[in-house]
Amino acid sequence: MPTFRVPGADLDVELSDEGGHPVVQLHGLTSSRHRDRLMDLDLGRGLSGTRLLRYDARGHGFSTGRTVPEDYRWPVLADDLLQLLDHWFPGEQVHGVGPSMGTGTLLHAAVRDPGRFAGLTLLVPSTAWHTRAAKAGIYRENARLIEEHGLAAFLSADLTAPRPPATAGTPETGPDVAERLLPALFRGAAMSDLPDPEAIATIDVPTTILAWIDDPAHPVSTAETLLGLLPDATLEVARTPADLARWPKILCEDVARHG
Repeated sequence: MPTFRVPGADLDVELSDEGGHPVVQLHGLTSSRHRDRLMDLDLGRGLSGTRLLRYDARGHGFSTGRTVPEDYRWPVLADDLLQLLDHWFPGEQVHGVGPSMGTGTLLHAAVRDPGRFAGLTLLVPSTAWHTRAAKAGIYRENARLIEEHGLAAFLSADLTAPRPPATAGTPETGPDVAERLLPALFRGAAMSDLPDPEAIATIDVPTTILAWIDDPAHPVSTAETLLGLLPDATLEVARTPADLARWPKILCEDVARHG
């Protein structure tokens, strides 16, 4: 796979070029292209006739990174994304899709360069604004736990947490991140939040928000707030694996409509 150099990292990039509309697919915190596939969050698998750019964010999967927490703040990840788009799809409007941290990255990029996106498909938006402080504390505690007791101690707690009912049947997976980088990633996430609500309200592109129930890290309340802020948005909430299985088709419809 080709790599793309950004300050402090080499990003591992994959382009599936079938012509047609450009699409960029992101992933969530501690995940990767490969892990999202296992978790049924690889919505791009249902696309055809597009130019689909997938990549591992800095420090994740096959991409490199530094032990510098500031490198993993969402505005920095948005810088990476916009550089990738300038390289692979110069001057074109792109459809963006991604879960959690990927949603945060896309929203920061869209605030900075709103004309870059033809549409957005935002999956399981994370805690934000008033719910973010408590989650940031958990991220900082995760970083400390890994540094003091190792990855196994973190995994023993993380893998026993309840899972959203829509993800029933998907395999248990651990972080696709080198242990030495995980504390920096968590601290960078603790420094991050979605853009200010007033800024999000300026993102006037067709947007689909896909959420699921019973996940404190990705509360439906964030998705509902985004629905109220974004000028042209719809929301669907998954409660079962069958609901989750519809998401690739929804992305196909979004790309066809927004392209």
